[in-house]
Amino acid sequence: MDKQDGRSAGESGALRLDDPWYDALASGWDRTGKPEPVPVPTPVPVAEPRSAPHDEIYLAVQRSTAFQEVRRRYRRFVLPGTAVFLVWYLAYVVAATAAPGLMAHRVVGALNVAMLAGLGQFATTFLLTWAYARHARLRRDRAALDIRWETQELTGGNIR
Repeated sequence: MDKQDGRSAGESGALRLDDPWYDALASGWDRTGKPEPVPVPTPVPVAEPRSAPHDEIYLAVQRSTAFQEVRRRYRRFVLPGTAVFLVWYLAYVVAATAAPGLMAHRVVGALNVAMLAGLGQFATTFLLTWAYARHARLRRDRAALDIRWETQELTGGNIR
């Protein structure tokens, strides 16, 4: 039976002369053993800065009540959600280190409190992700899209 590298089962594992990597050089070195010169990078063309009207339009949009409302709705969901999740996560970590007896308490069969709390971490992660996507879809996406269309109309669709 042949091995995957083409040798028969009785052949030794010595380096074969037809090995494609036998004479390959390390990256960045030439045949004399000296490092190859580093190529000088070509300068990247710099795009022209945005015109003043674009900046004024974006600042006006940022100051608008519609934009502020979208940001307020975002913060009202994200800040409490993050705080609750961090408290839940830290409570799990602290309980695992400070109260190993409590965490080792069996609930059902081989499941203990630590296992259920750890699985609860995964469940709350998915629940929070679902709640965030739902909140964004119902409370922010439509208003943000309206702001985006308005901004594109004001800038002539020339957003960079």
